[in-house]
Amino acid sequence: MSENPQQPQSPQQPGPPPQQPEQPPVYGSPQPGQSPYQGQPERPHPGQPGQPQPGTAYGAPYGPGAPYQPQPLNPSDERMWSVFAQIGPVLLSFIAPLAIWLAFRERSRFVEQEGKEALNFQITLIFVHIACAIISVVTFGLGTIVYVVFIAAVVFMILAAVENSKGAPYRYPVNIRLIK
Repeated sequence: MSENPQQPQSPQQPGPPPQQPEQPPVYGSPQPGQSPYQGQPERPHPGQPGQPQPGTAYGAPYGPGAPYQPQPLNPSDERMWSVFAQIGPVLLSFIAPLAIWLAFRERSRFVEQEGKEALNFQITLIFVHIACAIISVVTFGLGTIVYVVFIAAVVFMILAAVENSKGAPYRYPVNIRLIK
């Protein structure tokens, strides 16, 4: 049963296309003959008349292009994080106030201010530590008495934490404010 390639093929009779089993529609996919955006609600555009403004319960922006709106801290959390920014350097040097300042600067003006103050104080202490080390080397160890300055630094950190726990800001008496 070999076919002869020279012989013309007989045209097939046009008929209805074979029936395919009906698939259930996928949620969100367009139906045949429908544009991909037909039937979808239109996103509100801020500033258009008759459209809700962003920040309201209904008109809040959504989706991948929506701006991030951090939740503000309540007063007890503000006090807690500012105290951590003041006391944290006892164990973690400048890392604690830096992390707290970066994490909460958009959520609380108070934590931003106190985190910067604590971070600037820790940077100042790094400079003082370098100066004390140089003095100790130059004086062949007799200058180690200047390390008493760090006792005063711990006292200032405790005073700052106490003031922050009351919700009051604290300004260090000796501080180089590099971060403004």
